[in-house]
Order: sequence, then structure tokens, then C-alpha cells
Amino acid sequence: MLKVGVLGAGHLGKIHLRLLNQSEKYELVGFFDPFEENANKVAAEFGYKKFDSIESLIAAVDVVDIVTPTIQHFECAKMVIEAGKHIFIEKPIATTVSEAEEIVALANKYNVKGQVGHVERFNPAFTAVKDMIDKP
Repeated sequence: MLKVGVLGAGHLGKIHLRLLNQSEKYELVGFFDPFEENANKVAAEFGYKKFDSIESLIAAVDVVDIVTPTIQHFECAKMVIEAGKHIFIEKPIATTVSEAEEIVALANKYNVKGQVGHVERFNPAFTAVKDMIDKP
């Protein structure tokens, strides 16, 4: 079972935390959020382990789920990948194409896996009509 940690505990981060905590495929280790007040509130309300730094979270897991604001995706992904950990990153992957390309190149260089959270393709409304769309 892969150990996973979440970077970011805002609205989407809390959803990721809940779903990972419910998963039988991952062991949710905890999360890091730089906003101390929010981090303390999430830890107290849901009982998730709060890490004091990105580095300590990365060291404790196999996979990091990056659910930070998009502007922080590149720096977080780079830090995680260079530590040899796999990433799941919310969309968009980065703020520029060159940043996205560098994330991919880093993942290849460090032999880690990465996935972008294009989850809307599994939305029941989309799956119900996807075969009717012939010119997306």
C-alpha cells in the first residue's frame, strides 16, 4: 500500500484528504498547509496528521498529492520529484507550458510517476453524453 500525503488543505485539499482517507489502496499519512490557522483547523476537525513542513511530509510518503494554488504547482512538483517521490497534481499542471514540460522532464529524469487530476472525465454528467460528442 502506497503512503500518500497531501500538499494543501483548502477546499479541494480537504476533498482529496477525505477520499484518500477512505481509500483501500492508499495509506493517508497526513498533510501540509502553510496557513497555520487553516492547517490547525483541518487537523482538529478531521483528525488528519498535520506536518510542519513540506520537507517532512515528502520524507514520510511515497506519493504527494499536490492541491496547492496553481501558481505553486511547479515549485512543489519540482521539490517532490527531486526527492524521488511520485506525484498526483491538480489541474492545470502548471502556469506555463514550459513549466509543465519541465515537470515531465524531471519525472522522467528521476524515474517517478506523475498524474494530472483530470477527474471531470469521470463526472456522471460527462460520461452520460460523451458518446454524443463528435466534435469536441
